[in-house]
Amino acid sequence: MSKSNLTRRGMLKTGAIAGAGVALPTIFTAGSARAFTNEPTGGSVTLGFNVPQTGPYADEGADELRAYELAVEHLNGGGDGGMLNTFSSKVLDGTGIMGKKVEYVTGDTQTKSDAARASAQSMIQKDGAIMITGGSSSGVAVAVQGLCQEAGVIFMAGLTHSNDTTGKDKKANGFRHFFDAYMSAAAMAPVLAKQYGTDRKAYHLTADYTWGWTQQESIAAATEALGWETVENVLTPLAQTDFSSYIAPVLNSGADVLILNHYGGNMVNSLTNAVQFGLREKQVNGKQFEIVVPLFSRLMARGAGEAIKGILGSTNWHWSLQDEGTKTFVKSFGTKYGFPPSQAAHTCYVQTLLYADAVQRAGSFDPCAVVEALEGGDSSLPGISSPSNKGFLFDGLGNGQTLYRSADHQCFKDVLVVRGKENPTSEFDLLEVVEVTPVSQVWYEPDHPMFAGGSLGSCNPGA
Repeated sequence: MSKSNLTRRGMLKTGAIAGAGVALPTIFTAGSARAFTNEPTGGSVTLGFNVPQTGPYADEGADELRAYELAVEHLNGGGDGGMLNTFSSKVLDGTGIMGKKVEYVTGDTQTKSDAARASAQSMIQKDGAIMITGGSSSGVAVAVQGLCQEAGVIFMAGLTHSNDTTGKDKKANGFRHFFDAYMSAAAMAPVLAKQYGTDRKAYHLTADYTWGWTQQESIAAATEALGWETVENVLTPLAQTDFSSYIAPVLNSGADVLILNHYGGNMVNSLTNAVQFGLREKQVNGKQFEIVVPLFSRLMARGAGEAIKGILGSTNWHWSLQDEGTKTFVKSFGTKYGFPPSQAAHTCYVQTLLYADAVQRAGSFDPCAVVEALEGGDSSLPGISSPSNKGFLFDGLGNGQTLYRSADHQCFKDVLVVRGKENPTSEFDLLEVVEVTPVSQVWYEPDHPMFAGGSLGSCNPGA
């Protein structure tokens, strides 16, 4: 059950968030090693689930919220325990976090950065949330991550794919399990070259915010390195619903590939418009015209219907994987909700468990202790020779061996290249995995030019 408020005791000091205009409580309790924001003093702890319940990414948000509720149920000892049973770390036992019952509050980001910040702010200030998670927009993630850094709480990013989240906008209090635009491009480019050849002319339509910019930059660089030419890149508003006026110029551009750097409802609408214009039936430059969507999910495939068939893209995870963690999670989620989880649901469920596990291992809710636990020390991924290959290594959560890299708080794992199925067997069987790209192929150094310009800085406990 969610709750709207916590009774906060022992409030002796109020600290203002820089630039936020709202004062947040810093709670001091007797016997603490040091004070930190919203230290839980009773028998429960509150987490804040900030998801898009309205707007173009609302379908993703609804599935994220289902996953968060399932994670709370499992942490509190309900259901079948889910991935607590397969997680390589064994400190979570269904008795909450540090013996405290997990409760939660929810908010609607509206897929707008200002609304998301206000929602997160309210959860921290009014509800005593000690950790904020969620979001299906990188603009939202960057904004809320910055807020959490200033407030002194941990931010476990939900679905955010921009390079900037763990690049120029990375923060010590923020962590991302989801993959990023560079990884999508590194995984997809060789598949695109194999499927469509190296002599291609690409026209890009790009969502006009941080994710779209870095997605376009990444896929353009990766395809150009293999011989493709980028003919044009046109920015489109996030609030756009009809893309007809953007599709029409593609017909006379000389391009033979349309790359849709769109997500959620934007991608459903732009792909539908492109198919309605007959692009997939056209021959250009002596080649069959192709459409590519660098990042998509089962939820988007469902929304796009017939238009998604044969379309290549990438995804963070898919419910058809056969590892024990995936099978366990799909069973738990399916039993509760009647259908398989999306990649958004998966990453949000996993982030909740990873936070709880880090608190348990640290023996404290202190954000700086949690940061240290999630950074993990000197564990490393096998097969990668790099001085930055250090962090918290874990397994059993659905992506194989995964490293939370201490240098930038980015997870590294295998990446899936997928394609819309031509002959789906059900409304959920819409994607086929074309290739599981090994983590070594998508690895990059923290100072890579696409990620440069930011600094983690220091953990902020909020006191």
